[in-house]
Parts: sequence; C-alpha cells; structure tokens
Amino acid sequence: MPEHSDPELPPLPYDYDALEPHISEQVLTWHHDTHHQGYVNGLEAAEETLAENRDSGDFATSGGALGNVTHNGCGHYLHTLFWENMAPDGGGEPEGALRDRIEEDFGSYEAWEGEFRAAASAASGWALLIYDPVAKQLRNVAVDGHDDGALWGSHPVLALDVWEHSYYYDYGPDRGSFVDAFFEVVNWDKAAEEYQKSLDHFE
Repeated sequence: MPEHSDPELPPLPYDYDALEPHISEQVLTWHHDTHHQGYVNGLEAAEETLAENRDSGDFATSGGALGNVTHNGCGHYLHTLFWENMAPDGGGEPEGALRDRIEEDFGSYEAWEGEFRAAASAASGWALLIYDPVAKQLRNVAVDGHDDGALWGSHPVLALDVWEHSYYYDYGPDRGSFVDAFFEVVNWDKAAEEYQKSLDHFE
C-alpha cells in the first residue's frame, strides 16, 4: 500500500488570548483545538479508508470517503489559512503590490472591502479573497460549507470563517460585529504573501 503523510493540526501562530478583545481565548481554543482538529481527524480517516479500499479492491465505501476528503480537506486548508490571516498586531489596510492589485481589480480598496463584507454576510461558510488564474484577477467569493461556491483553480489569498462557531460565543447572532473584529486583526502581510504565491505560480 502506498504511504501518505498524515495531516496534522498546525499550532496557532500566536497565543490563544493574543487576539483579545476582538476574538476571545475561549473561542480560539474551541475553534482551533476542537473544530479544526475534527477536520484533520476526518481527513485522516477518509484517506485511510481510500488507501484500504485501493489495497483490497473493494470500493463500496470509497464514494463517501471521497466526499469526506473534499469536505475535511477544504476545512483543514481554509482553517490553516484563517489562523495565519490574523495577527495580534494586524489591522489597517493592505499596502504595496496587493493594495495596487485590489485597486486595479475592484476600483478602490473601499469597493473591495464593501464587497468582501457582502460575501461574509451572504456565505454560510467562508468569505474569501482569491486569485482567479483564468481571468487573471482577484475576486471575492462567498463559499457555503467549505467548497460550495468555490472557483476551480483559484488560490485563496484571504480567508474569513463565518461559520457560527467562529463568533456566536463572542458576538451572538451579530455577524457584522465579528467581521468588524476580523478587520481589527487581519494580517495583510500574510495576504500579500499568498498573493505573491499566486503570481509566482500562475503568471
């Protein structure tokens, strides 16, 4: 049976209380240690099922496992980016090449932010700023679950988790205040790094 590396839960890049008062230590503890760990565990279990089925030649449970790879794999990937898209000294607005590209593709930073907030309000999963390699431009997308509404081939630059477990403990049903809080800790340096990766790969 071919070997594959098991997925692992990456540690938070800061202390659990580092984003307070915007995002509480309790929410980060639950969200990272329980929710994100659940996606890692689900991905590992699905990969193991697929490997066992390939080895045995019995694919009766492979269809369900493939769906679990997609769901849990996307959850793992987007959560990993989400943690890195925030920082205790974050906030403000982007600068440099990313700022220039946002203004080019959206008309202004304010137009981008207004549209991104609309995505965060509409989604039942994630608001994402992505690089679209076909159109060769930045786009906002509202993603339901972890993958419904995603764009094939795109590279996520900025990820905001708007599942209720991200904010209900801190903000109740007031998702807008949680989005405000995200902008107080957003890590534009990480977003700029992901934008550069997309250029290096696609352009």
